[in-house]
Amino acid sequence: MRTLVIDVGTSGLRAAVVGDDATVSGLHHEEFAPSTPAPGMVEFDAEAMHAAVLRVATAAMGGAPVDAVGITNQRASTVGWRRSTGRPIGPAIGWQDLRTVGDCIMARINHGLALAPNQSATKVAWMLANHLPDDAARADDDVLFGTVDTWLAWKLSGGVSHVTDHTNAAVTGLTVASGAQWNPAVLSALGLHAHQLPSIVPTSGHIAVATGLPGAPPVTALVGDQQASLVGQGCITPGKAKITFGTGGMLDMYVGQSAPDSARRSTGGTFPIVAFSDAQSTHYGVEAIMLSAGTNVEWLRDDMGLISSAAESDAVAASVASTDGVAYVPALLGLGTPHWDYGARGALFGITRGTTRAHVVRAVLEGIAHRGVDLVDAAVTDTGIEVRELHIDGGMSRNATFVQALADAAGRPVTVSPVTEATTLGAGLLAGTAAGQWASLTEACSRTGGFRTVGPLGAPGLSRQQWGESVTRARGWIPDLSALDF
Repeated sequence: MRTLVIDVGTSGLRAAVVGDDATVSGLHHEEFAPSTPAPGMVEFDAEAMHAAVLRVATAAMGGAPVDAVGITNQRASTVGWRRSTGRPIGPAIGWQDLRTVGDCIMARINHGLALAPNQSATKVAWMLANHLPDDAARADDDVLFGTVDTWLAWKLSGGVSHVTDHTNAAVTGLTVASGAQWNPAVLSALGLHAHQLPSIVPTSGHIAVATGLPGAPPVTALVGDQQASLVGQGCITPGKAKITFGTGGMLDMYVGQSAPDSARRSTGGTFPIVAFSDAQSTHYGVEAIMLSAGTNVEWLRDDMGLISSAAESDAVAASVASTDGVAYVPALLGLGTPHWDYGARGALFGITRGTTRAHVVRAVLEGIAHRGVDLVDAAVTDTGIEVRELHIDGGMSRNATFVQALADAAGRPVTVSPVTEATTLGAGLLAGTAAGQWASLTEACSRTGGFRTVGPLGAPGLSRQQWGESVTRARGWIPDLSALDF
């Protein structure tokens, strides 16, 4: 059997085929970066996205039929469109968009809602208020909303299926804690209408028919990108955790089948998530967020000129045995889990006359590694479940110096995914399992191979105590931003 995966990221989209041996082939990719018409605004053309998806999907299929389709996507980016025309009511709003910061603050003050601007909730409200003229138009049955998975499923099914899955729905800010249904109290507070929102369906199962693709294959999985990566790295038992080190860093940890009591951020700074679901059960996890990971390496390359390519950071950092006491806090956009301090800023400490570019480059990699351990520690604190081995993917997982620094700082083995972007593989495993390609998700995950494990060699160059002191000094740099809490 062959399963087609459509993988829509923040800056590009791809399609590939996952075979019976759980290998990914026929990968086709297109850049699809969002636009920033004003500071804090992030938008994209949803129709252009759909057209690009058709191109890469058709190319990946290579003229041969597929048995199933899985869609994995950037989460919380929001699209509004008309049922009658299939055309958007305005530009789609990307998950990084900050135009609704004030709305989130007012929702907390007026209604006690803990919403963040990177969730869909206030984006939908903004689109209703700004693209439709009056209350009657805003309540019209002809107006539909959804996240990227919803939009693509609707377009690929010819307007038949208006759906989203539990993994995507639960991060919109619009559901009850379990992610099983929309929350009437939130909808009422924001002036939203349930009939304009998609039906919530299991992640893995028969979801739609992609009549817009050759052969009209069934869509058998919708899944958020981070949860897809979790599955793609085989993290489907309690205590299994992965971090995707891309532009930012996202830890997801599988917890089990007990639904969370609250959708709010926990004391350790993590959020509950739906890991995946099928017709029989829903599986949960927690998520921790690093606001900037690979961005710091890009800063070394593009702004500081200390390296000529991201790959060069490995060799430059490896040219010295340690940072010689230099510490770097990767807080270019503030600090996420566990601190949630938007006013923290990147900082270098311990510089002397003998500090070289190699020391600085190594300090940056080690700082990102320590932030990764912060995420692990937060997940352990909030769940009480120990993480014995850390799985990673993303661009930085190919940096040997970084991976070793992560293992040393974590004091745990680090298993590197053979697929840099495990999202595609995970979506394929979920969709293929639903289509009968494998008897169970456990079997599907067992078919994957090529993982490489790196063990800790000793104590990290910078102790965890020293790291904590460095973070304390970097926090609160912009007090007004540090005061924000979502």
